[in-house]
Amino acid sequence: MAWIKICGTTNLEDALAAAEAGANALGFVFAPSPRRISPRDAAAITGALPASVEKIGVFVNQSLDLVLDTVEKAGLTGVQLHGEEDVRYARQLQQKNGRLWIMKAISLRDVGDGKGKGLALAMQDQAAKTFRALLLDSGSGSRRGGTGTTFDWQEAAPMARLLGKKFLLIIAGGLNVENVAKAMRMFQPWGVDVVSGVERAPGKKDPAKLRAFIAAVRAAEATVAAPNKENAVTQK
Repeated sequence: MAWIKICGTTNLEDALAAAEAGANALGFVFAPSPRRISPRDAAAITGALPASVEKIGVFVNQSLDLVLDTVEKAGLTGVQLHGEEDVRYARQLQQKNGRLWIMKAISLRDVGDGKGKGLALAMQDQAAKTFRALLLDSGSGSRRGGTGTTFDWQEAAPMARLLGKKFLLIIAGGLNVENVAKAMRMFQPWGVDVVSGVERAPGKKDPAKLRAFIAAVRAAEATVAAPNKENAVTQK
């Protein structure tokens, strides 16, 4: 069953709607963004969610101390590193908090920069042992995620197949109810991550879109062959 993360959560109503619709994880943005939330406000939400729902904090080039402090204050179970954080940074997080679910996001802003840097990082010897999952996102020059646009799926497919042999692969960037089935067929990912595709406005979810998106993922996965995870690290 595909792992579904609803990101950019800003309020309890949306969080409960996503959990009720069947989301496996909710994302909370603690970096500059129209969907940014404070640790205190996030804590009021995470404390009301089922234990089965992962609470993932999104960070961009922030200090270890700030990330660890936010994890504790906001009641997070995992972090999504969406900047230039490297293996060393992530291993330091693990040493401080061995319970953390750590994923690394690669923004595919363009072929020469985004993919090159991301692939170089992912191919490091310790990367697959450090990051539980790898998230492929579109991003832009000024925004790391939540842009509502897809990256070049055809161009990225060969790299995604390679990375899928080493990591649990998550596809993000411009997903919505109309295109998520195609993404599932093309990438056969372990999970998907959506923000703007289930919103009525930045930071405010649309319950009908939430339900439709999750239903579309569940319908699509029934027709998609299970990805080969022989080499993926499922336990840290």
